Amino acid sequence: MSVESVDPDDVDAADILGSAIERREDPALLTGDAEYTDDIQLPQMTHMAVKRSQHAHAAIEGVDTSAAEAMDDVVAVYTAEDIDVPGNLPTGWLLDTLNQVDHPILAGDRVRYQGDAIAVVIAEERYAAHDAVDAIDVDYERLEAVTSPREALNGAADLHEDAPGNTAFEWEIGDAEKTSEAFENASHTASVDLENQLLIPNAMEPRAAVADYNPSTEELEVAMTTQNPHLHRLLMSGVIDHPEHKLQVRAPDVGGGFGSKIHHYADEALAAWAAKQVERPVKWVATRSETYLTDAQGRGHETHGEIAMDDDGNVVGLTVETEANLGAYLSTFAPSVPTYLYGTLLSGQYDIPAIHCEVTGAFTNVPPVDAYRGAGRPEASFVVERLIHLAAKEMDMDPAEFRRRNFVPDDAFPYETEVAVVYDSGEYEKTLDRALELLDYEGFRERQRAAREEGRYLGIGFSAYIEACGLAPSELAGQLGAQAGLWESSLVRFQPSGTVTAYCGTSGHGQGHDTTYAQIVANELGIDYEDVDVVEGDTDEIPQGMGTYGSRSAAVGGSSLVKSSQKVVEKAKSIAAHQLEASEEDIDFDNGEFHVTGAPDRSMHITEIAEQAYLAHDMPDDTEPGLEATSFYDPDNFVFPFGMHAAVVEVDPDTGEVEFERYVAVDDVG
Repeated sequence: MSVESVDPDDVDAADILGSAIERREDPALLTGDAEYTDDIQLPQMTHMAVKRSQHAHAAIEGVDTSAAEAMDDVVAVYTAEDIDVPGNLPTGWLLDTLNQVDHPILAGDRVRYQGDAIAVVIAEERYAAHDAVDAIDVDYERLEAVTSPREALNGAADLHEDAPGNTAFEWEIGDAEKTSEAFENASHTASVDLENQLLIPNAMEPRAAVADYNPSTEELEVAMTTQNPHLHRLLMSGVIDHPEHKLQVRAPDVGGGFGSKIHHYADEALAAWAAKQVERPVKWVATRSETYLTDAQGRGHETHGEIAMDDDGNVVGLTVETEANLGAYLSTFAPSVPTYLYGTLLSGQYDIPAIHCEVTGAFTNVPPVDAYRGAGRPEASFVVERLIHLAAKEMDMDPAEFRRRNFVPDDAFPYETEVAVVYDSGEYEKTLDRALELLDYEGFRERQRAAREEGRYLGIGFSAYIEACGLAPSELAGQLGAQAGLWESSLVRFQPSGTVTAYCGTSGHGQGHDTTYAQIVANELGIDYEDVDVVEGDTDEIPQGMGTYGSRSAAVGGSSLVKSSQKVVEKAKSIAAHQLEASEEDIDFDNGEFHVTGAPDRSMHITEIAEQAYLAHDMPDDTEPGLEATSFYDPDNFVFPFGMHAAVVEVDPDTGEVEFERYVAVDDVG
């Protein structure tokens, strides 16, 4: 399907939202005029490289940096002994049973995964820094390593003194007794053992940071590949013991993140700390191999699941036991991912009257594991849909019709699941019906039977997913262990000339925020799309913000901009009523124009109001000059998009080779 873009000048402000206009971000990105972190060049800039462990688990007997220090162009070499700040990466989500462990920015006496940072070199040139890193000699005593969470929890040597048995946490959700009774009374059951393997992040742009310290003012500016500058400012402030109000974190253009650039890593903190030591700018850019070694990975589940049905094919119970890989240390939001972002989605699209889930988090000798590409929700869909498939097979029912039988009915919303969430809305049969229509499902079954007679194997698979996006509200998140709010802030400001600057606390990295947000604000204010400038990704420009992750930007950041814009309109309405000598109740607002009810010739455009607001010559009593508004939007609930995906494949019975014939996806954003 192709969509022809239109010129924004040809679209009324009232119709600009959702119009197929060209993205305003793209010209700079496509012509090389964008500024990424590695593009930043500062006077007297130095370069940082990191000495990383070659072993997954080892005791450090000694670190000899003398050869590196003697090399030309080397400015400084630092090890754990030189760190004079807290230097401990914090965890941003706590659980009642969580075993918190130290996560130093440089390993001192022990390394716990291949890639663990041991020392850093600051040099005049990037290659000189890497050559010096190669000259650092580390004396290791290799220790037994474990990468499987199940093996780590069953007799492997402890990685941390504060986590006996390598247990990071034990967590459960649902009603164990009710679920047990459901299985005892069930007529049929099915079970499955699944491994959801670790995923390595691989954004187009590796992580990077440029830190610049001014010793006379104690101002520290860090440009970095971040999805949430304000969060990084807060956490980094504590890690390197630098006042938050004197720390600026800025996101230049960022080449993808998908979750991997949410978290606070050692490397960016080390670059910032080192800049203060050498009192010169420090740049660090990860190599691609460093990305594979150090970026927080995703998934890492080993799961046993069971499902129970009655004689009619109704699901009556579901139970899940998961050992979740947390890696060597607790990353920023790691405890939340295999718990509240996973267990709460185990009802899927189905009306399941009894569910129980137990999750044990395990420390292992792999990089820290955290949010990446869906963060818990795809893991839940994988478990649920595999069990639903096996249940349909156990009941000898068509897999599509088995799903239809067990969907939450359209008239049951809002629907409270047995795992603590409330689905606001959903019409699950519609997405199934549309998918079956696109597939010509009856025709496929006929082709499948004919192919089988020819010795060919055609198959079809379904996945009815549900998502949880726009994570909120903050009060609930706090009760569940979040150490941060989940609101979003914005500021919408008219300039005296009638143009608008929209500031938002999100931080885009390829999503098209500049275009989308400008459409939102132009639509609300009734002004030209081209007259809206969007600013985000800089803690010195935006007072506060929570960043971009979890499909929250439009739902939460965009909603905040709507609220700020509406506040601007309300103030402008008051000024318009005063200027037009009418009561506010008699003022109508439409497509940027304020006019007196029944007298369309008595009108003022909102841009005229902006000019009057800054002149402040003739204002209503007790009205401050200027025309701007700030909002902190905290949603009442998640949003729950859903959909049906289906794949038609042919499998060669001799080789096992799979060939895709058709893939259909029907999505409802909710």
